Amino acid sequence: MNKELEHQFVTELQDNQNIVHKVCTLYTNDQDAHKDLFQEITIQLWKAYPKFRGESKFSTWMYRVALNTAITLYRKSKKRIDTHNYESVIFKIKAEEYDETEEQQLSLMYQAIRQLGDIDKALVFMYLEDKNYSEISEVLGITEVNARVKMNRIKTKLRTILNP
Repeated sequence: MNKELEHQFVTELQDNQNIVHKVCTLYTNDQDAHKDLFQEITIQLWKAYPKFRGESKFSTWMYRVALNTAITLYRKSKKRIDTHNYESVIFKIKAEEYDETEEQQLSLMYQAIRQLGDIDKALVFMYLEDKNYSEISEVLGITEVNARVKMNRIKTKLRTILNP
């Protein structure tokens, strides 16, 4: 790979690395696994970059590679990753006026999302990232209509998980 292409890749990766971090957060439960997945996604992006034709935005292409890599590794492990309650993992200093309601709700939402299947998890992630159904369908390789139908079913499933 020539130096100009290498520079373009590094610049694009730096500008969009939050996408990879968010995917890693969704598919891992600890910092070591996060780092390993980040590294694997970066390697896969690097390998695939010469084939990137610019027919979509770099970020869209990056979502696709990152999610496919995460899902592939997740499926290869063939086991469900045990989830841990954030409170048992992260040390927190609480102020008297601190209201942790929102944080608890987010924690419950992440626990519910982790119970979904691979593709459903990816769809929710992109939906929460405010991606439109056109972009979601492009990244996941499904039709826009299918993405909408799946999202409605996922919302119902999450409501059931969160409010049994």
